[in-house]
Amino acid sequence: MKPRGPLALFLAVVVGFLAAPLGTIATGAGVDAALVDPAVRAVRALAAALAVYGAYAIVSGAVLGHGMPRRRRETLAGALRIGFGLLGAIAVLGTATEQWMGALVSLGVVGIAVSLALQQPLLNLLGWVYIAAKAPYGIGDRIAIEDSKGDVLEIDFLTTTLREVNGELVSSHQPSGRLITVPNSAVLSAHVVNYSDSAFPYVWNEVAVQVAYETDLAFASALARDAADEFLGDEMERAVGQFRDLLTETEVEREVAERPTVNVRQAESWVELRVRYVVEPTGGQRVKNELYRRILESFNEHPERVAFPVSRSR
Repeated sequence: MKPRGPLALFLAVVVGFLAAPLGTIATGAGVDAALVDPAVRAVRALAAALAVYGAYAIVSGAVLGHGMPRRRRETLAGALRIGFGLLGAIAVLGTATEQWMGALVSLGVVGIAVSLALQQPLLNLLGWVYIAAKAPYGIGDRIAIEDSKGDVLEIDFLTTTLREVNGELVSSHQPSGRLITVPNSAVLSAHVVNYSDSAFPYVWNEVAVQVAYETDLAFASALARDAADEFLGDEMERAVGQFRDLLTETEVEREVAERPTVNVRQAESWVELRVRYVVEPTGGQRVKNELYRRILESFNEHPERVAFPVSRSR
């Protein structure tokens, strides 16, 4: 435990005990009582603030352990800051005015005024509460919200910070290097797409390869499927097993292919073989590039049975 919590409590006790003697000494020294009383209340308010801060430091240090997942730790830390912040405000006002009920009423009146003047920040704070309670995304997840897509770097009370993926500068699901700040209120009105939920951190992806109509489709499909199976089959089988476990609690159809599959789509001048597989979203483009290279190498070994389209409309 860091020493700041116990130190703050110790200082609160010392300052609290000194408040009354300081008032007596000041009065005995002839200081005007109109000045002594506010000074004593200010010292007591300082003691209350130190006590609340010390309690916050001790509780946060005990609750937010190093073994806790980062997503849960960030949520609890925010909740503790809000809770102890409100408690500190009430303690300081109540101690300074010696009217606890009046302090609560004052906070209520101030709260109403603030809610009318600061509607958008309060909506952002409400969005943070929703994120903390429902966890539509967390730190490290790749998400798309409104017109933004990226990896979540930080979630504070008012905004979520993303490291942009795609955007105006790059394509193919690659990071652009830019940071995006999204107001938390967006989760209350916009669709949120989470590509890497902690329960199942995979997505289905496809690689499309175009071949000519003269191609032996059954043979080419088998080549593409074998290339994908050799590269990704074992990992995909484990991921699909995890996915099926998640579906056992729902009525959703659980007939999901365990290994890569190939679907055929007819186009005007060629046939498209679409290899379907499971991959972690942050490595999707790297895997797609490698898989495409492997499939083309496999096709090029059999030019007599796999032909590529030559039309300029390709």
